[in-house]
Amino acid sequence: MGGSVYLFRIWGIALRMHVTFPLILVWVALQFGVLAGQGLAGALFGIFVTLLLFVVVVLHELGHAYAALRYHIPVRQIVLLPIGGVAQLEEMPEDPWQELVIAIAGPAVNFALAGLLFPLGWALGFEMLSLRALRTLGAGGFESIYAYLFSSNLFLGLFNLLPAFPMDGGRVLRALLATRLSYTTATRVAATVGQSLAWIIGLWGFLGGGLFVILLAVFIYIGAGQESQAVQARSALRRLKVRQAFTREVAALDPDESLQRAVDLTLQSFQSDFPVLREGRLVGLLTGSDLMQALARSRGDVLVGQVMRTNFPAVALDDDLFEAQQKLVEAKLDALPIVEDGRFVGLLTNRDIHEVYRLMAINPELVERERRA
Repeated sequence: MGGSVYLFRIWGIALRMHVTFPLILVWVALQFGVLAGQGLAGALFGIFVTLLLFVVVVLHELGHAYAALRYHIPVRQIVLLPIGGVAQLEEMPEDPWQELVIAIAGPAVNFALAGLLFPLGWALGFEMLSLRALRTLGAGGFESIYAYLFSSNLFLGLFNLLPAFPMDGGRVLRALLATRLSYTTATRVAATVGQSLAWIIGLWGFLGGGLFVILLAVFIYIGAGQESQAVQARSALRRLKVRQAFTREVAALDPDESLQRAVDLTLQSFQSDFPVLREGRLVGLLTGSDLMQALARSRGDVLVGQVMRTNFPAVALDDDLFEAQQKLVEAKLDALPIVEDGRFVGLLTNRDIHEVYRLMAINPELVERERRA
């Protein structure tokens, strides 16, 4: 995820912190220190309990990650955000039972921790089900911190089971629906349920629940819509091949040409990514971002061969368009070369994929006719 800082690895999974994460620490420092009148001690205490909460969040995400790894699904990374955390899987399985296990694993960790904390707290005489301990949280007592840790796990487990994307409950609902419906239909129904729930939560917010409740409703509504759109796009693209979307006529560069030549071609055609060919054989790829960075460091007389990439994925004409899109995302590129029998035949760009998806959304028959031709 862009704008994140690497922290460390767990089970080979990179744990990263988004650059906006410190904002939540600043906010709680002001809440506990300034607004609560506790000064520096209160601010430090607020930061401490918030970091404790995010330890719980990490454990929640590790629950998802562990379940995914058990199904041999790679986990790209776990990112901490001001609003929580996210375990980024390489792909979400379309087997409903696998998705169900992965989705429920996070809340299960929270319920397991709450189940361990409750009997120990009861034995120590703590009133964890009473609001008294939480009301005295700013005082820094061990009982209040312990009650906060217990309630945080209980709340995270229950909250994430709300039947709405992007919470785990939305994925649980989809998985259950997908045992009877197609994956796309199950997603659409689950997204509709989630957006309906968002309207109810939003109404509650307007009637007195507060700004946070309204923002939560907006978050749920947008998340449900995005999930539905993503699955519909994936379903559409999986019906297509690369040959139905790629750009055939592209300008190419020679590694011994200067970057000025790439600039001239960009201005003439608005093409931003260039295959680099030597005697008709693909030897490199000059991306638009690499070109801009090179021009910022030096003049246009630098040779293409000194800047081009030599390590990049390629696709074939009969590759699934969705799989090709995934390669683009994973490589963080805007274009991939297409190679058939060792011969360069064109480029597949994000714009190509976007345009063919728009056509599919308007009239699928237009693209289907091209496939049959």
